[in-house]
Amino acid sequence: MKHIVTVQDAVTAFADFMEPTAAELDAIEQEMPLILAAVDLLDAQITTLDRTPTELDTRRIRRARRRVLAEGRDLANRTASITLPEVGA
Repeated sequence: MKHIVTVQDAVTAFADFMEPTAAELDAIEQEMPLILAAVDLLDAQITTLDRTPTELDTRRIRRARRRVLAEGRDLANRTASITLPEVGA
């Protein structure tokens, strides 16, 4: 007979070392507007899963898609200006 045992100690033994670093938290903070825009888009899409989308639903989804694209563009522009090395230095 096999005994089923918990591996909780093995899983959580390294939990202190698995915390996000300050740099990772800063990156998440920078990406938060894009994350929230994606959540809004998902929310708009979920509302139309069980019914035919109305004109208002279509507008809401379209607006949420545009916001996701705009936030993605803004994030790319912010991170590109931060991470690009000096040219000719």
